[in-house]
Amino acid sequence: MKNDLMRFSVAMPEELLVQFDQLVARRGLAKNRSEVVRDLVREALVEQKCSAPGSIVMGTLTIVYNHHSSDLQEKLHTIQHDYFENMVSTVHVHVDAHTCLEVIVLRGEIGLVQDISNLILGTKGVQTGKLVLTPTGQHL
Repeated sequence: MKNDLMRFSVAMPEELLVQFDQLVARRGLAKNRSEVVRDLVREALVEQKCSAPGSIVMGTLTIVYNHHSSDLQEKLHTIQHDYFENMVSTVHVHVDAHTCLEVIVLRGEIGLVQDISNLILGTKGVQTGKLVLTPTGQHL
């Protein structure tokens, strides 16, 4: 059966194949169709694993804010201290004279990580942000 899985082929409409080849080209010289298909399958499996209730995940929450916003940094620090067991690390970058970018690395049960992220993203003064999740690597 393993050999059967390694030799499968898929018929694809020509326009879809053209778009897929463009994706392959954007992914770099070392990539070919088979490698990109494997990448896409892995991405789908990671997304499925991260969406399962109770999953333990790692997440990076990237936020952008104006550091002159009234007591925003104090609110962000309070949230991070309230959930210190889930905080792995933070990176703070000064984008310009007024704007900061912060990357917060989180670890924990999927629901809790999402709740912490939503709490931070919903804090008045946070201009934009995005949470990216990945499984911890166990059983992937």
